[in-house]
Amino acid sequence: MAEPSPEVDLLDLKMMPAWVNEPTRANDYADFQGEEVERQFDRRGSGPPRDRKPRVRRPEGRDQRGGPKRPDRKRGPERRDERPDGRREEHRPHETQPVISNVTVRFIPHAPAFESVVAQIKSGSITYSVFALARMFLDKPERYDVQLTATAEAPLHQLGERGAVAVDRKILESGAFASAKDDFYNVEVTQTEPIKGNFTNVARDRASGTLLGPTNHHAYQPQLRALYEQRYSRRMSFPDFQRQIEVVSDPAVVEQWKEQARSITTFTTKGEETPTTFNTSADAERHFRQTHLPTLLRTANELTISGVLSRRLPDRALGRLIENAWSQEIRSPSKMMQELAGGLRGAGLNIFRHRRGMLFVSPIRTRPFSHESAGVSASINSILQALGETPGLNRKQLAEKLQPAEAAEAEKAKLTLASDLHWLIHEGYVIEFNDGSLDLPRVKPPPAPAPSPEVKEEVATPMVEPTAGLPLREPSDEAGITVEQSIEPVAEPAKE
Repeated sequence: MAEPSPEVDLLDLKMMPAWVNEPTRANDYADFQGEEVERQFDRRGSGPPRDRKPRVRRPEGRDQRGGPKRPDRKRGPERRDERPDGRREEHRPHETQPVISNVTVRFIPHAPAFESVVAQIKSGSITYSVFALARMFLDKPERYDVQLTATAEAPLHQLGERGAVAVDRKILESGAFASAKDDFYNVEVTQTEPIKGNFTNVARDRASGTLLGPTNHHAYQPQLRALYEQRYSRRMSFPDFQRQIEVVSDPAVVEQWKEQARSITTFTTKGEETPTTFNTSADAERHFRQTHLPTLLRTANELTISGVLSRRLPDRALGRLIENAWSQEIRSPSKMMQELAGGLRGAGLNIFRHRRGMLFVSPIRTRPFSHESAGVSASINSILQALGETPGLNRKQLAEKLQPAEAAEAEKAKLTLASDLHWLIHEGYVIEFNDGSLDLPRVKPPPAPAPSPEVKEEVATPMVEPTAGLPLREPSDEAGITVEQSIEPVAEPAKE
């Protein structure tokens, strides 16, 4: 299902210079706690002051509460690399993410967002910076699409027509059931009788907090393997995953697991005359892989996905490649500017260069005003002269500069200025930018006159044929230096 495209409003670009209109950045430290910052400052001995209790030095042999310090207990072989039987366990190093070099990334405007921007530009007379528009499209993933192109030797794989994309087919196969189960199965959760038995502890994943149940329960091993395949198979090895499983003896946690274990999820097939019901997720996934998965996966050398989907791809290496390409493009959006310039021209808008050669788009074709035109009012000439002397004035500054000396004529002068300025902008003689500044179109400099051809008298130089064994003398230059080139005779081959 395609994500809804929000409306793009160009008010964000108005009344602000295009070259300082930076995109909104997400706060990378949103989850960082302030107390941790203070704690780090306290360790360094600098930073913001905070009320601290005087540290009491406890005597040797005493614990924190003042009682006698307990002796260190000798523990069993609990080292990470040592097993209970004394043998060392071989660690498999973490697999680093492969670097993808056969895929090129291209960002293009999302069609509904682009059509909304074109409609807003055509409805007014404001001129916008193409650079600022490119930054605006790249700012939010709902406004752009990502086009991926791979080589023929290593094509891309996609789940469905609008699903996730990966370089490795196995990555899509492992997560296909979790993302597409609602399309093929009716999922229903029912409550059963409470679990009977005396359980004193349960296993829990430290990273996610998932309760797996007692280690001697019949469902522990399948849940352990399923959690590893879904979340950690691409990050760590299975022995490393097992080391982060802890056993909790809290009665409240045990009761929480019992309540969760009462819930049974059933999967019923859709679109079949005789629906089939599966009582476990493993059975439903097995049926999904055999029946639906072969027809869902497709292979192509060029795929286009939405910007929202590109930020949550299961293929971490491909997602990192897209993220790096986006970081480079947001700093210098030259490729997005090319995409926008071509699309804006095709939509009937005018693209021109102004202000140090930067690209701008306007619904009005700009043209320089001819001051020699007859019948031009003095008010129009004063506006053009003021903008020619001081480019970049806004409406208020222009009105203050052209304000008449007599107060009685001030109101009439404002109305005349507004009317004349409106006509000049809509005729293309004055440019009004999105930051409110006004300027005149650039005037092409007159072509330089062609240089008159100079007739140069060429003096014929007599050529001296070389003589065998004699130096060749060329004519002397102005400094009187003679260049000599010795030519040696060519010996004829000896006759036998």
